[in-house]
Amino acid sequence: MERIEPAQVWKKYEKGRAYKQAIGLYDNVRVNEQMFLGNQWEGVDAPDLPKPVLNIMKRVITYQQSMIISDDIAVSFSPYGHSAEAEAKAAIFGAEVERVIERTKLKGMLRDFLRDAAVDGDCCAYFYFDPDIETGQDAKGDIRIERIDNINVHFGNPYTGEVEKQPYIIIAKRTTLKEAKDEAKANGIADWEGITPDEDSYQMEQGEGGDLVTVLVYLWREGGTVRAAKTTYDHIIQNPVDTGYKLYPVAWMSWEKIKSSYHGQAVITGLVPNQIAINRLFAMTIRSVELMAFPKVAIDSTRIAQWSNKVGEVIEVIGSPDGAIAAPIRGADVSPQVMQVIETCISMTRDFMGASDAALGNVNPDNTSAIIAVQQASSVPLELQRRSFYQFIEDSARVMCDIMRANYGERAVNITDPDIIETLYTPVEMPVLDANGMAQYFPAPEAMEVRVDYSELGDPNLQLNVDVGASSYWSELTQIQTLDNLFAKGILDDAEIYIEAIPEKYIKNRKKILEYVRKRKEQMEQMQAQMQEQPVTQAPTGA
Repeated sequence: MERIEPAQVWKKYEKGRAYKQAIGLYDNVRVNEQMFLGNQWEGVDAPDLPKPVLNIMKRVITYQQSMIISDDIAVSFSPYGHSAEAEAKAAIFGAEVERVIERTKLKGMLRDFLRDAAVDGDCCAYFYFDPDIETGQDAKGDIRIERIDNINVHFGNPYTGEVEKQPYIIIAKRTTLKEAKDEAKANGIADWEGITPDEDSYQMEQGEGGDLVTVLVYLWREGGTVRAAKTTYDHIIQNPVDTGYKLYPVAWMSWEKIKSSYHGQAVITGLVPNQIAINRLFAMTIRSVELMAFPKVAIDSTRIAQWSNKVGEVIEVIGSPDGAIAAPIRGADVSPQVMQVIETCISMTRDFMGASDAALGNVNPDNTSAIIAVQQASSVPLELQRRSFYQFIEDSARVMCDIMRANYGERAVNITDPDIIETLYTPVEMPVLDANGMAQYFPAPEAMEVRVDYSELGDPNLQLNVDVGASSYWSELTQIQTLDNLFAKGILDDAEIYIEAIPEKYIKNRKKILEYVRKRKEQMEQMQAQMQEQPVTQAPTGA
């Protein structure tokens, strides 16, 4: 295994930071974050100028997020081979991935991943196996997921965004000094007490972080598997280990791909000057109104000792008060073209970002059909990002399967799906014979526990296809609605097949209902057979 020196890893880390600095990533992320959060006047030295914020960036980006993730996301596993056993295993492994997604709250994190991609340009998910997580059985350990900022992910080859083609990947984490020392001590590092804090000016940290240290997770390939080590500037936190993974435990997505770079471009980047122009014009308009809304008063200082605008107050004048001693001076009105320019800038910027008034709902609902058509058409430009997002989720699912293969071993799984039970259940012969002297078998149970060897995920004969899309594609409720329509229209006229196709959790006592339907079906068939056997009696004809 390759020997790892902290200085060597840190040099590669500095190389990655130099690349990000060269393409202006740190400045872009800092500005984009401030623009999105509404701190759009930061650093502007204009004490007499009001600082209004018309934050069109946040409105549009939240709209784009909701359009992409408005439907729940579903992950479907299917084998390339169509054997019943392969389909049963695919269903078991798919159910385990769904459990991990639920336990790690990945569906909630997906909104944050999309936000990172839209605002910063990229999003990254880092996966690892935590052996200390209790699972309720002998086998301990489960998968954890971390959201990593794009400024803290460094690819060995920065000119391609394909994760699996990287010679190495470095993930930087800012952790407390105590956490770094405790981890190094737990990993048997002799000089763990020598770890010292450091500073990182690129992290945009607020306040004083005097007890923080940068820990680098160094991932590389050797001998066909991924190796991992952890270092600081001058200390080892974790010695190199063979993770056993075939894939890098990283999922990566860019909002808008840039040629010859693994970093993408955010929605906000390039539109910052528009936002600044809108805020500046509106600020100057407010300032003009403040200065000119109330008339200025010009006085004859030779006749008035002191002027006051207080209501009903007496003003002393020198000489006769009949002459003109004061006159209002009205300033010029603000040109209506200013507001027209502001509204045009806002409208055009939103349109170019794919968020028209109809898409945002800023129209009167006079013609709902036309509004819906426009909203659907406005979501088409987001289809590329939606596809990239689905690919990000698919990559995440494959990484989770790879971690399960390497770390799960053999675990007990409770099966309730009748189709899987029918495939995996081995019929057990009853001690008595039936009336015809034939062997009888115990019926398959409603639930059964099986031991699953997750290393089979690496079996070349079990190739799994992973499909990701809106949950409506595989929604059980949609399936039920489709079955109802087929049954109501008479296309499906067999009640037994209809009930068997409904997911078990939606019908209580499903097995008993099926037995009742089958008995009734047999009775109907017997009645029809008896009616066919009876001779037809003809009515007598009249004379």
